[in-house]
Parts: sequence; structure tokens; C-alpha cells
Amino acid sequence: MENKKTKLTLSGIAKKSIENIELAKTQSKNSVVIEKKPNRFSNRGTFNRSVSSRPTAKVGFKSSTSSPSKTTFVQKPVSPITNDYEKRKLAEQRATRRVKGDANYKDLKGKDGEKKKETKLTVSRALSDEIETRSRSLASLKRAKQKENRDLTKEEIKENLKPVKRDINIPGAITVRELANRMAEQSSTVIKFLLGMGVTVTINQSLAADTAEYIVKELGHNPIRGAKAEEIIKKIKETRSENLKNRPPIVTVMGHVDHGKTSLLDVLRSANVVSGEFGGITQHIGAYQIEYKKNKLTFIDTPGHAAFTEMRARGSKLTDVVVLVVAADDGVKPQTIESIKHAQAAKVPIVVAINKCDLPDADPQKIKNQLLEHELIAEELSGETLMVEISTKTKKNLDKLVESVILQAEILDLKTDFESKATGVVLESKIDIGRGPVATVIITSGTLKKGDYFVSGLKWGKARAIINDQGDNVNEALPSSPVEILGINGAAKAGDDFLILDTEKEVKSLAEARIAEIIDGKTPVSFATQESAFKDKVSEELNIIIKSDVHGSSEAIKGAISQIKHEEVKPNIVLSDIGMVTETDVTLAKASNAVLIAFNVKPTKEAKLLAEKEKIKISAYNIIYEVLDFIKKRMSGLLAPDVTEKIIGSAEILEIFKVSNTGKIAGSRVTEGEVLNTSNARVIRDGAIIYTGKIGSIFREKNQVKQVEAGQECGIKLKDFNDYQKKDIIEVFSSTTSERMI
Repeated sequence: MENKKTKLTLSGIAKKSIENIELAKTQSKNSVVIEKKPNRFSNRGTFNRSVSSRPTAKVGFKSSTSSPSKTTFVQKPVSPITNDYEKRKLAEQRATRRVKGDANYKDLKGKDGEKKKETKLTVSRALSDEIETRSRSLASLKRAKQKENRDLTKEEIKENLKPVKRDINIPGAITVRELANRMAEQSSTVIKFLLGMGVTVTINQSLAADTAEYIVKELGHNPIRGAKAEEIIKKIKETRSENLKNRPPIVTVMGHVDHGKTSLLDVLRSANVVSGEFGGITQHIGAYQIEYKKNKLTFIDTPGHAAFTEMRARGSKLTDVVVLVVAADDGVKPQTIESIKHAQAAKVPIVVAINKCDLPDADPQKIKNQLLEHELIAEELSGETLMVEISTKTKKNLDKLVESVILQAEILDLKTDFESKATGVVLESKIDIGRGPVATVIITSGTLKKGDYFVSGLKWGKARAIINDQGDNVNEALPSSPVEILGINGAAKAGDDFLILDTEKEVKSLAEARIAEIIDGKTPVSFATQESAFKDKVSEELNIIIKSDVHGSSEAIKGAISQIKHEEVKPNIVLSDIGMVTETDVTLAKASNAVLIAFNVKPTKEAKLLAEKEKIKISAYNIIYEVLDFIKKRMSGLLAPDVTEKIIGSAEILEIFKVSNTGKIAGSRVTEGEVLNTSNARVIRDGAIIYTGKIGSIFREKNQVKQVEAGQECGIKLKDFNDYQKKDIIEVFSSTTSERMI
């Protein structure tokens, strides 16, 4: 059989080529899969191989004239790997030309690296049906996201760096640290700003409200002037509902100690026990309640009038009715008059209890006549003052006295709100061992409940326990009830107010605001201007105590003294009263360094002895003009005197000599005027005064002289000065002092 030339070709179809490759993988290494096809790709550079000269030396062929697609397996003993490699490379080249084209393939070599990566093909990609563009890796996406976040963060930082305008609350006085904290600024920023304006401050120094407001505006914030603590308290007290109910009256018993005040309180306690109320009073509380015919009365156990005076001075109208106890056998005493004045100043109605009417020498009518002098007129004399004649020993008219107090309370129509927040007044405060600070409070309005937060003066706390006048723990206290409160952070003062607020934060801030107003309000920092540089200069005060014979004279003297005005000194009337000068007046004059004036009155024997002992001068006058002249003279004595200087002469130091037993002597020539050994002298060096004193002695030709004329030379010795230098000027002058008068 004639050998037939066989043409070996590789199909350009990707699917068939891959099938042939896969088929070849399943065969042995020495077998080759060949597909025999018609010569359709002669013009495309086919792969022809003639086998006529090598009839089956290495590769044997089984010729077949059957279907062109028939596959023939030819076994070869040794087959080089290069044939299979060339076939794969050719298939890859053809596939690349089909996808991109030869021209595009050449052009892509000059493109950037990213496009090169897109055109680079692997065998699997070249032989696949779909050739897709390569997607971005996860790392690339992550980097892009991070870059975007960095850009956004930079924008946010820029926005955050913009200055924030804040609303700043400014109290009456505020420290530099607190002001900087409220503005969220550094303290150094505020201090630098003040230094730039010529004000030197420290971080803990207080600033006035006007200064703080100016700083806040300049630093780009909105200042809000805060209300003072007292204004806040006033608003709290004014906030009351219209649910008003009758409350028990609060009664203060006043009078002279020896007039039966204590006995009256004992009788009232006994009456309370007899009526069925066990206990009735706890002495250390200082206040108690009694019940008479279903009417409750609160009595304040105040020894004397001191506590009542303190309460009135603080503006607390705690007492509703004053029971003035006067002994029928003793009459009206100075302390009784003082109690009447305090009650009248507080505008409180007075019920007079004329005690000791059971004594033989009792004269109630005399007491009523004496009280007429103090504007207390009995009802039987067509007045408005209730007067009851009682006896604590026989319990005479005791019920009538209580009924009179209840009647007076009904006239006053005492009503308050029981459901609002409680307010009250502190009677006394102490530190108890085991319980801590305890405050005795009388509730004036509202209801105090256990657990309420309260402010009392400069102290604050939480009502952890409420103890009534009988010593029992209660959960609430109604108006006019005296109670002990535990939970305050310190001992409050007698007469301090008592307020209930909502939260602990509010009571703390109010107490701190009060403390700041007291401490910082004394010396706040403010800008000094030409007008205000000497405005706040503390002027001298002349304290004055006036005792006169009648009230009219006392008022006239007070009015005339108040008209004496001066920028550097002013009068301050400590006390103006009527009656003789007593030991109390002398003691007060010594304590306050006051001038004691007696107008048409004389001192008592004891007061005179005390005044001589304490060296207090009692100035007695009977003409008002003499009093005014004396006051002006004493006020003038507080003024700084006028000092006038007259320059007598001057001398220039030429040489300095040392003399034994004398010291240094300034050899000088008198250039102007004359030098006297009794004159004052000052040493001037380079235009500055370095010494001011007196001349010790003057020497001329070894002789001591009294004076040296101009043009002459002399030796001058100054007292307590030896630091002479050449060319120093010794200026001699005389000074005269003259008193200033108002």
C-alpha cells in the first residue's frame, strides 16, 4: 500500500482543543492524539510534516480513509516534550489574535501597567468562552475606603475646630478658674487677656460681674447675668398656691427675767399635761405646742429677747404674737421697754400679762399707766392692747390669757399653704454627739417631708430624720410646728431661713452661691478708671452713742448728725436711746471705740465708776449746737493734717571727713539760703531723695555753730545717716502741720 502523506493540524476551536488536551492527559506519556481534517487552513501557516522519508521508524501510523474526524492513536516509544509545548503555545497565540487582533496586541505593549494586566492571558482564560475584565481586589477596595474616611475625618476636624459660642451664666462674683471652666477655655487664656488690659490676677482671684461679662463677650461667648441668691430665694417664697388653711399662731414670751416669765411657761406646761398631752415640751428644743379647746398654740422658749432680735434683724417675721410679762409689784423695767421696742419694730401685736397680781403690793393700774408712755393702751382705756391680770401661783386668769392670744390670732387671720414646699426659720442649732449637727426649726408654711433637700443660711442637707417637740420621729411637719431636723452638713445660725428645693444639686448650688457672695463680694476685681480709681477708698468712721432725756431730742440729734458729710470721714450712730447712761452704754462705747454723748441726762453711779476705770469720756451737753460742734471737732480729728514745707537753704558736699568719736562729717558749701542746726534735712543724690531726717550738728573751723550763711563752708552731721558721697545735695527745710476742719 502506497504511503499516504498525512497532514497534522491543531483545531483553532477552543472547546475542541481543550478536549484534545484533556484527552491527552488521560493517555500515557508516549501517546499523541491527532485529529485528521481536510486542508482548510493552508493559507494560514499550517503545521505540515512529511513522514514519507521516515516510514514508521519512530512513529507508526495507522492509515485510514474513513471519516476525516476519525481519531487515530499512534503509539510512539519516545516522544519529546517540546512538541506538546509548541502545540499549546500555538493555541495560545491564535486565541490571543482572535480576541484582540494583532495590531491591538502590539499597541497594548506601550500602555500602562494596569491595561497590561487586563490583556495578559492564561491558558484557562484563553480557552474559556467568556473573557471578562478583572475586578478590583478586596485590598484595593479597603485602601480606597480608608482614604475616603480620612478625607471625611479631616473635614469633621476642621468643623470641630470652629469656635463654639456658649451661653455663660455670670453670678455676682466669680473666680478666674470658674469663669474659664464655664467658657471651656484655659485659665491661662483669661489671665493673659486680663494682663493685656493691665489687670494682674491669679487663678483663684474673684472677678466682678461686669468684668466677667466683658471677658465673656470678648472671647466670643454670650454672657447671661445670673440672679443673686437672695433674688432666687424671694422667687421661691413667692411661689405659693391658693390652697390656704388656718395655722396655729407662733407666740413669743418676752419680758424681764424676774417678772415671772419662766413661771408662766411652767404653768402652761402643766396645763398641757393636765389636758392629756403627755410630755408637752422638750426643753432643749426651745419651742413647744399646747392644745387648748382644739386650738394649737406654738410657744417659743427664748430667754430674754436676744434670739428675737436676731430673727428680726434677718428679716424673718417668725413671731405672730408677743406675750409681754410685767410684774405688778415691780413695774416697767428697761428690759421691758426694750422688748416693747423690738416688738413694735417687728410690727407684732402685743398681749400684756400683768403677773404677780396675788401679792399684797401689786398695783396693776400703775402698770397700765406706765405702759401708756410706750403707746400700749389697754382696751378699758379705749385702746387696742389686750391686758390680762394673771397669777402663775394661783393660776388666776390663765385661761383668759390663752383665749386672748387665740383671739388675737383670729384677728390676724393666720393662713398658709399646707401643700407647697416648706419654709421656716432656724431657732437654734447644735452638734450632738452621735447624731451630728441638729437644727431646731419652726415651719412657717408648707409641709416638710422626710427626705426633702433643704438650704439653711450657708448650710444645706437632706432631712434624714424629723423629731417633733415630744421626741417622736415623724414623717412630716405641718406649718407652725417646732421640729428637730437631722441631716444638715453643719451648724446653722439662729435666725437663718429654711427652704426646701427639689434636688441636691439645687441646694448645693444655692448654698455655694451664698458663700461666694459673702466671700467674693468683699474684694472683687474690677477695672480701675480715672473716675473710679479713688471711689472705693474706705473712709474713716466716727462711732457715736447718744443718750438723751426724751425721744424727740434723740431724733433731732440723729437728724442733725446725719447731715454732717465729708468724703474722708463720716458719722456712724451705733446707739440712740433715751434714759440715763448705764454700764451697758459704757461697755458698748469701749467695744466699738465710740464717742459717748449724754444730752440732758446724767450717768448712773456704776456707769461713772466704770467709765473712769476704762478711761471712757462721757461728754454731757444741754444745747444741740454744742453737740454738733463737738461731733465736727471729733470728726476733724480723724482727718489727715495738712503739712506745708518751706525750703530754707541747700548745701553741696565737697569732701567727706572721718572724725573720731563722731563719725563721718560732710564737708559742704552752702549754695543757697542758710543752714540751721534745728532744721529738717534731706539728702538728694542724682535727683532722688535717699534720706529725710534732722541735722545733728554743724561745724565751722572746728567749732560747733547754730547756722551757716550762703557761700560759706561747713561740716554737717546728719542724724542716723553716714552714707555721704561727693556732689550730694543737702536740702534744708522746715515743715508746719495744720489741722483740717470740717
